[in-house]
Amino acid sequence: MDATALRALQAPLKDRYRSAPDSAVVTLKAKGTLDDTKIACKVETGRAIAEAGLHPATGGSGMELCSGDMLLEALVACAGVTVKAVATALEIPLRAGTVSSEGDLDFRGTLGVDKEAAVGFRAIRLFFQLDTDASEEQLAQLLKLTERYCVVFQTLNHKPTLSVAATTA
Repeated sequence: MDATALRALQAPLKDRYRSAPDSAVVTLKAKGTLDDTKIACKVETGRAIAEAGLHPATGGSGMELCSGDMLLEALVACAGVTVKAVATALEIPLRAGTVSSEGDLDFRGTLGVDKEAAVGFRAIRLFFQLDTDASEEQLAQLLKLTERYCVVFQTLNHKPTLSVAATTA
């Protein structure tokens, strides 16, 4: 896909969202089922069922996916799609590339060993290795816009309003 095709694809959506802002608000959903035999949750990914469990640092076997890994994977996926879309829109040719992320967790927090230790990531780093002839200015613009438009990055960067509710079966 080139920049012209991308603009043509997105133009009617942008027009509709400008004229009817409420039509741009979409509720995404995720669903999982608790495993009745082990500490795991089967998450419907839209393509398959992913089984999430405890990380080995919290007593897990390592056979199930760790939700922290899944969060980093979601960041990589979103950033990868976003950098490709931005490069296309800016007509910056990318021959190839990789996106990776890593994050630091102190498991004392999630295990309740130390009340001062944070529960969750204390730092997350996102890396791009791009095969391109883009100038330094183009790369800076590419990263700036990728950061700006990557939904997962921005969600992590600006805490959304969160709520928790439970019902009984």
